[in-house]
Amino acid sequence: MASEGTATASPTEKDGGAGRGLTVLLTGAMAFSMLQLFLLGALGPRLVTELGLSPALLGLTTAIGFGTAAALSPAGGRIVDRIGPRRSLVALLLLSAAALALIGAAPGVGLLLAAVALGGVPQALANPATNKAVLRAVPPARRGAVTGLKQSGVQLGAFAAGAPLAALAGGIGWRGAVWTGAAAALLTGLWALRVLPADPPAPPAGPRTELVPRGMVAWLAAFSLLLGAGIASVNTYLALFGAQCLGMGPTAAGALVAVLGVAGIAGRVGWSRVARPGRAEWLPGRLACGALVAAALLGAALVAGPLVWVGAVAVGVFAVSGNAVSMVLVLQRATPGRAGQDSALVAAGFFAGFALGPPLFGLLAQNGRYGPGWLLVAAEFAAAAAVAFLWAVRDRRRGTERAA
Repeated sequence: MASEGTATASPTEKDGGAGRGLTVLLTGAMAFSMLQLFLLGALGPRLVTELGLSPALLGLTTAIGFGTAAALSPAGGRIVDRIGPRRSLVALLLLSAAALALIGAAPGVGLLLAAVALGGVPQALANPATNKAVLRAVPPARRGAVTGLKQSGVQLGAFAAGAPLAALAGGIGWRGAVWTGAAAALLTGLWALRVLPADPPAPPAGPRTELVPRGMVAWLAAFSLLLGAGIASVNTYLALFGAQCLGMGPTAAGALVAVLGVAGIAGRVGWSRVARPGRAEWLPGRLACGALVAAALLGAALVAGPLVWVGAVAVGVFAVSGNAVSMVLVLQRATPGRAGQDSALVAAGFFAGFALGPPLFGLLAQNGRYGPGWLLVAAEFAAAAAVAFLWAVRDRRRGTERAA
């Protein structure tokens, strides 16, 4: 059996078309793993009206989903390392379909929150499962590019929620739009079951799952927590901000999420391609600085409304790209056999930020205080930049000491 980190001579490596198919599948898996987040944000104006959700409760739905993902991520990484990427990806997609179907069927807040919690399970599996698949099937020279492409799937989900599904909700209702997403996730899961190669035999049981990240993983987890808190607030409240403060209709407000998603796809692909060793270490801090400017633009939209579109693009290009670069760093430095666990620990930090950010923002949005809300997001991005730059300086110093 080939060791982790060495691309096996699988059909995905021999056949360029199959390799592209794997990339498309991994991108889709990432999109569906977090589609519920973007749907809740893009459909927020409709949910507030039809289900009677308050802005604060809308933030709580995000907190529950990502709190579940954060709690399960360390165990999820261990599970992926044990059962393999094929089983993990199929389970991820089927669970995503089930969660979306339940969201669409929810008659009130109780079942909606339960469905969102279920949706946290595929989120916990997504990064370790897709990273494991990249390590197993993609040659080292192409891993950065493929990682960027598959991480862009998250923003593809944002685009799907903000444009076609939000527009569909205007015609067949928000429930029909969510059920359409569930059907697409189910079909993708069946496709994965058919085309992915069988998983290798399970490795011998290793040490117990580590719940506390160490070294670079700990720094990236802290960076991801702060970055995720800001991103989740934007994802959850951007459309509601457009509707309540800028006079946009529900479809136009949902389009803000789609614009963010398209910009995020371009940002994740582009920045991951240039995240080579020696340069990748400095990118998280620089991207967080760009995200800080983006948050300022969103705040300025209260005075000059069109700036909200510029701010949405900037959030996509800079903020959401930081997570993709973090995953590139994990793949570059993961020790053999630990790619799943290391990915999961970094993802746990990101999900914890997603759980914490929206409820804090929601307390301000509840009273229409979006200006202070965007200042809070800016502070979270600034703190993420400080953590990233501090780690990069320490890492370079240690590298210099080892060379000496």
